[in-house]
Amino acid sequence: MATSTPKENPQKSSKLVLLVIALAVLGIAAGAAAAYFYLGGKQQLKETVALPAEPIFVALEPFTVNLQPNDRRRFLHVAMTLKVADAKSQAQLAQYLPEVRSRVLTVLSNRESESLLSADGKNRLANEIRAALDQPFAPNLAPAKVASVMFTTFMLQ
Repeated sequence: MATSTPKENPQKSSKLVLLVIALAVLGIAAGAAAAYFYLGGKQQLKETVALPAEPIFVALEPFTVNLQPNDRRRFLHVAMTLKVADAKSQAQLAQYLPEVRSRVLTVLSNRESESLLSADGKNRLANEIRAALDQPFAPNLAPAKVASVMFTTFMLQ
């Protein structure tokens, strides 16, 4: 008496092996794609976010000017630093420093002391100085790019 054991269908087992291999390959590919997009996306984000440029400051020697007389004589002693947009503007201000100082002195000396007592008056003064320095120093020369005027010393007597 011979008993026969049922044999597995070789076709079913090969399909099962192929299915397992296909799922493994698909899983590996999905993992690789996720890693590429995750890591590649972070790298791309780092490249697109531009770091702010280093600020460039130009310190001017202090100024002492007589103010417009009202009822008594007053003077202003002020030191300031200019924030410029680029190295070209910094070089241009250094090259034309006597004219820079002259323009600033002109703006400062045309002030009345009462207009400089408030913070708003000081802000207007800083804006007027910036506007005076935004004018070209020579024909056919681009103006220096002064971003802001900051007072480092401000004494009114």
